[in-house]
Amino acid sequence: MPGNEFDAVIVGAGPNGLAAAIVLARAGCSVLVIEAAEAIGGGACSAELTLPGFVHDICSAIHPLGAGSPLFRAFPLDRFGLEWIQPSAPLAHPLDDGTAVLLERSVDATATGLGPDAAAYRRLMSPLVADAERILRFILGPFRIPRHPLTLARFGLKALRSAAGLASEQFAGERARALFAGLAAHSMLPLERSPSAAVGLVLAMLGHTAGWPLPRGGSQRIADALVGYLRSLGGEVVTGRPVRALDELPPARAVLFDLTPRQVLAIAGQRFPAGYRRQLERYRYGPGVFKVDWALAGPIPWRAPECQRAATVHLGGTLAEIAASEREIALGRHPERPFVILAQPSLFDPSRAPEGKHTAWAYCHVPNGSRVDMTERIEAQVERFAPGFRDVILARSVMGPADLERYNPNYVGGDINGGLQDLRQLFTRPAPRLNPYTTPDPHLYICSASTPPGGGVHGMCGYWAARAALRRVLQAHGRRA
Repeated sequence: MPGNEFDAVIVGAGPNGLAAAIVLARAGCSVLVIEAAEAIGGGACSAELTLPGFVHDICSAIHPLGAGSPLFRAFPLDRFGLEWIQPSAPLAHPLDDGTAVLLERSVDATATGLGPDAAAYRRLMSPLVADAERILRFILGPFRIPRHPLTLARFGLKALRSAAGLASEQFAGERARALFAGLAAHSMLPLERSPSAAVGLVLAMLGHTAGWPLPRGGSQRIADALVGYLRSLGGEVVTGRPVRALDELPPARAVLFDLTPRQVLAIAGQRFPAGYRRQLERYRYGPGVFKVDWALAGPIPWRAPECQRAATVHLGGTLAEIAASEREIALGRHPERPFVILAQPSLFDPSRAPEGKHTAWAYCHVPNGSRVDMTERIEAQVERFAPGFRDVILARSVMGPADLERYNPNYVGGDINGGLQDLRQLFTRPAPRLNPYTTPDPHLYICSASTPPGGGVHGMCGYWAARAALRRVLQAHGRRA
């Protein structure tokens, strides 16, 4: 371990940790990032999980928040190898009648496919798309007084609703309701619970503005580009160095943890007063995921040809069916027909598989810490909308919640969001503080997805934590906030 003093040490080289390091390095700080794993990236890693030549994304695969992140747009990541691929349609949602609903890049094109709900979809989404930049800049951070209160009030009146309630109120037909249900189910909340509608609205809005792109070559390219940019600024990164205690770190004016409360307590709990320790101990983790990667002999044989236009496909049928699936998980049960999120990157990025072959990636939600094998249920959902799917499977890789947590200890019980994102923990994660990135120790900060705005590859948790460190400690040593 390097022995010289740094302005800041970041523990964890996920997208948030790397983003924090870049923000600090751009402010003139000396920065060291320490990663326990041999590879950098956290939730943005790729590997040959099934067969040689088949590149799979271990965690995240499709990145609407990555493309829409104000922070990533401010970084010259294209100079360091990041290239976004935009499918012609961000999302497909097949139905049992053999058709599919599409989230298109334009509001009007999406509305055209919704039949009697075309006008309702335009009324719902057009104002949000017009105000997308203001909305994103507010929601991708801690709670604060908004600069554009009327815009945020209009958004909040719809966002702070249950997805089931909003969809039933806004739409008369099953196509529009199903599309919105699938979007909102990314919240990992029951669709009858607030603020599940917010996730559906934001993901639809991003589809119309930033798209739902994938990185050419795999999600690893995001992490590689962040590291390349950081090193160009003089930052250092070391891998294969687990941190178990603060005294294992080199001297630093500030330490930022790209870790969830459980790991922060294990490393630095003795530095916190009893009240703050109890708050972190009470932090709630959300549902886990069960994930399958496939090496395929050919493309997925979708019954609805529209599914070939999208890299992301939602498998779950109607609003009622998706809501029932997510409700079962909240009750600690495993649905027979789970809502499945599937990515098919090789349709748009031939570098992911040998010529003529393909990769696919899918997961469903499960109760936190589940030990139930959901492979058969996930594949049955794919087969339901793509008869003959099992015939093109060459190999599969399966990761349940325990496997995901072994890969990345931040995924406690398989929770890929770094904690439950309900109303209680939306802005107060990991503990209710005026600045949630700070701790009672003025030299220690949390920059993971366990801080606002939560899960997703966007780097904004790292940005806000780095800003807090600059204001609180580093400014006194000549660094600018």
